[in-house]
Amino acid sequence: MYGLIDTHAHLDEIDNLELALISARKAGVKAIVAVGQDLNSNEKNLQLADKYRGFVYAAVGLHPWALAYMGDEQIEENIDFIAENLNKATALGEVGLDYHKKIVKETGKDRQQQVLIRLLQFARRYDKPVSIHSRYAWKDCLHLVKEVGIRKVAFHWYTGFSSTLSEILQSGYFISATPAAEYHDEHRRAIKEAPVEQLLLETDCPVEYGRSERYHAEPADVLRSLKAVASIKGLDEEYIAECTTKNARRLFKV
Repeated sequence: MYGLIDTHAHLDEIDNLELALISARKAGVKAIVAVGQDLNSNEKNLQLADKYRGFVYAAVGLHPWALAYMGDEQIEENIDFIAENLNKATALGEVGLDYHKKIVKETGKDRQQQVLIRLLQFARRYDKPVSIHSRYAWKDCLHLVKEVGIRKVAFHWYTGFSSTLSEILQSGYFISATPAAEYHDEHRRAIKEAPVEQLLLETDCPVEYGRSERYHAEPADVLRSLKAVASIKGLDEEYIAECTTKNARRLFKV
């Protein structure tokens, strides 16, 4: 049994959370970073971190997807909550940019960037790590975190260009591997190119994975991420587990 850390999980969306956490412990999961995406999930994550102290660690964030459903007043309410509670959290996240055409249609790039810059400034103020969502916006996300001066960053579920990945790694940032590493070509390529010293494991649960057989992930499925990374790298699972857990503890202080 390996001591693993799920560095990116949406615990507030899991139906039977108590059972999922029991399964995670049995699978050898030692810690979970619960990321937030709006006011409700942020509040719940802080409560979960208090309830499962030493096992669940809260991150507070504002997902770019959520902006599409918010007016200016709601956005300010969410930003204010993060500003007031980030010092209590392990990290800022999930935050970032999403340039998928459906998202940009509802929330333009400029608006997304303006919100992200404000959130990153809080992370810099409190010296918190940041969990970044960067779909089709890899280069802009990298530019902004560097421009604001963020030292500790995890590019969650990275599937972007090798050139941007190279700059991410040169900047000392991390990328994370999900169970999609079992089959997703771009994700697998990124994992192959990244050194183990800059890799993390995650589930993004309860995201649905799989091709021939579909399933909704839970924290215990970080084992699938581990096995996929070991296979891609051609390295021993125990070695990958030790390295990624060490990386997660160093980045998130869990």
